[in-house]
Amino acid sequence: MPTYDFICNDCSERFDVFLTYSEYGKRPVTCSHCGSKNARRRMTRVRIARSDESHFDNLDGDLGNLGDLENDPKELGRTMRKLGKEMGEDVPPEFHEVVGRLEAGQSPEEIESALPDLGSESGDL
Repeated sequence: MPTYDFICNDCSERFDVFLTYSEYGKRPVTCSHCGSKNARRRMTRVRIARSDESHFDNLDGDLGNLGDLENDPKELGRTMRKLGKEMGEDVPPEFHEVVGRLEAGQSPEEIESALPDLGSESGDL
């Protein structure tokens, strides 16, 4: 059953109401805070689910030259940052550190030697 967000025109409080599709617009909504029937639907953000394929379509130009990135740490860092943002998932702080170092021009080998514990949970490799 869908949840709809409302705001009371009398007490200005927000509240949620569970309504079936057939009830929506027909059943009167009552404020759960003050009991008023003077309420309006509150529009919330819309989230659009996208497939992994759709994410990669947006990065098509960046992913097409992955082989060229091996010798260009700055471009590799920029591409990794774009990938992280596009995937929309939380990444660990280490990701941001590595990307920042790449964007500053450090090679992957230099980063690996500067951060030897990177990628191991206990610090043991």
